[in-house]
Amino acid sequence: MSKRRERERLSERGRSRVLRTWGLYLLALTAWVTVVLLLAFLGYLVCSAITWYDPLNPVYQFLNWVRDYFFFVCILVVLAGWVAISYYFIARPVGQLEELTAAAGRLAEPGEEPIHLSAGLGDVEVQLNDARETALRNARAAKEAEQRKNDLVVYLAHDLKTPLTSVIGYLTLLRDEPQLSPELRGRYTGIALDKAERLEDLINEFFDITRFNLTHLELEKQPTDLTRMLQQVVSEFGPMLAEADLTCRLDLPEKLLCPCDGEKLSRVFDNLLRNASHYSLPGTEVRITGGRDGDTITLTFVNAGKAIPQEKLDRIFDQFFRLDSARASRTGGAGLGLAIAREIVELHGGTIRAESAHDTVTFTVTLPAS
Repeated sequence: MSKRRERERLSERGRSRVLRTWGLYLLALTAWVTVVLLLAFLGYLVCSAITWYDPLNPVYQFLNWVRDYFFFVCILVVLAGWVAISYYFIARPVGQLEELTAAAGRLAEPGEEPIHLSAGLGDVEVQLNDARETALRNARAAKEAEQRKNDLVVYLAHDLKTPLTSVIGYLTLLRDEPQLSPELRGRYTGIALDKAERLEDLINEFFDITRFNLTHLELEKQPTDLTRMLQQVVSEFGPMLAEADLTCRLDLPEKLLCPCDGEKLSRVFDNLLRNASHYSLPGTEVRITGGRDGDTITLTFVNAGKAIPQEKLDRIFDQFFRLDSARASRTGGAGLGLAIAREIVELHGGTIRAESAHDTVTFTVTLPAS
């Protein structure tokens, strides 16, 4: 918001400068015409008061010529001054325009070196350097995201081989060894099923990457009870939480109405609970609290888990960033869940942030209540 106000302020100063320049131009023309007329009048009075006759003197001849063509000489002098003044006021902006064009061309491929303009273009220099820095940040972020995505695709492609090889191997054993005991057959079948589920997870991650790159999220808002929504989401996560030896406690008002896209916002809560179930310490509790304060609804998701370093917290909502970078980890997803969560929350006009201290991880979501 402050950046936008600064740009508006600089734009207003630019308009004021243009108006001031035109005012000075008109003032200079008026002053020039006034000076010419005043000097002509004074010269006429002086020459009329002097009796002088010297036909051979060039000065006398020139003054006689000026007297004979007095009106045209005055017009010629005024026009000459007008041309000179106009050239001064036009040539300088043209030079500045050429300077601005060259500087703007550098924004197409911004470099690390700042843009420097002449003294009269200080405000524009600030705006161009802001645009250059923004373009550099966006380019670096896009390059990093693309690199993370490419690395992730390579990792996932590599990881596809391991469960697929296991599935083929155990199914081959079941086919070629008909005399296997029921216990061993059940064990091999269970392993093959587990590897097949892992294979499904990896394929779903590929689809997530594609959907994130191709889909533009649009909201369909309607009044939604967030308390009921979170109760339903937690209920659906019951088996996963139980498997991870976790419990979940809700501390919410009886009804918490919010104008939102319920389907997309439930995806945010799903991603946050999934993240908590993957990274919480066994035997601990995931706590979800919330309430309304004026025009803002605040929800917090707190779980006990290993503290997250600040450098990872700063990037936790980036595309394709994973806290667990182990390729074979079941918790190491495509790194899109929190990035999508942030996009959905910000589309609602809210914010989402992560904090970590003393083996506690907290995600805070704020949403407009109206």
